[in-house]
Amino acid sequence: MPELKLTQIWIYPIKSLGGIGLSSAKVWGKGLLYDRRWMLVDQDGKFLTQRVHPSMALFSLSLGDNCLHIRYRQETLTISLTPSAQSDPVSVQIWDDTVEAVEVDPAYSHWFSRHLGIPCRLVYFPEDNRRPIDPAYRPGDENVSLADAYPFLIIGQRSLDDLNNRLGRMLSIKRFRPNFVFDGGEPYEEDTWTNFSIGTTRFMGVKPCARCVLITVDPDTGEKGDEPLRTLATYRKQGNKIYFGQNVVALDLTEVRVGDTIHVKKP
Repeated sequence: MPELKLTQIWIYPIKSLGGIGLSSAKVWGKGLLYDRRWMLVDQDGKFLTQRVHPSMALFSLSLGDNCLHIRYRQETLTISLTPSAQSDPVSVQIWDDTVEAVEVDPAYSHWFSRHLGIPCRLVYFPEDNRRPIDPAYRPGDENVSLADAYPFLIIGQRSLDDLNNRLGRMLSIKRFRPNFVFDGGEPYEEDTWTNFSIGTTRFMGVKPCARCVLITVDPDTGEKGDEPLRTLATYRKQGNKIYFGQNVVALDLTEVRVGDTIHVKKP
C-alpha cells in the first residue's frame, strides 16, 4: 500500500481570517500552536466570520519574530504572539458557547473596525481558559480553541482532487481551512479514520466535518458563490448536512512536520 504523507500544515491565528502555511507545528491540546487563539467579535460579543462577512478573507497573515503581521490591502498591523492582559475579561459568544476572552488593544479593534466597516473588537482566548469539546465526540477531557468545534481538521488531497474533477475546475485547499493535508490513499478515506498517527504523534478522528456556506467564499477575492457546496450536496450529503474532511483530537502533544508519514491503525 502506498505511503500516506503529510504535505501541508495550516494555522489560522485569527478566526476566519487568512491562513498561514507551515513546515512544522507544535501540537497543543486546543489545536496547533497559535491556531485560532484570536477572534473578532461585534459589539454584543458575538463572533464574526466569513459566512456573514466574506471580506474577512482579504486579511492575509504571516508570522514574524514573536509577532503576527496582519495585512489588508496596503496596510499592515503587527500584534504580539504573547499578549498580556490589558483589560478585564469579557464574555464572548462562539456558536452556542460563551467563553471568557480579553480585548487585545482598543487601537487594534479600531483598525479592524475601520477596514471591515463595522464596529468590532479583537479578542484573545488565553490558553488556560476552557472550552470543552462536545462530550459526545471526545475521548477524554479535550478542549478546543476558537475553531468552530474541534481542535484539528484533516483532508486528503485525493478528496479535493475528486471534488475538483466533478466541478471541472481547480479549487484551492485554502477554501476548506484544514490544519493537515495529506497525499496518498483513496478519496475521502479520512472519513473512516479513528486511530492514526502523523510521524510519532497520535491522533483520533472523532467526527466528519459538516460544511457550510463559508466554503463558497473565494479566499483570494472574498467573493461568495454557490460552489462547491452545491456539488458536494449531490454526493456528500447525509441527512441535512454536507461533509468534507475529518475532525480530529490529539492524543500526544508533540510536533508534526511536512513529510511525516501517516499510519492508520486498522480496526
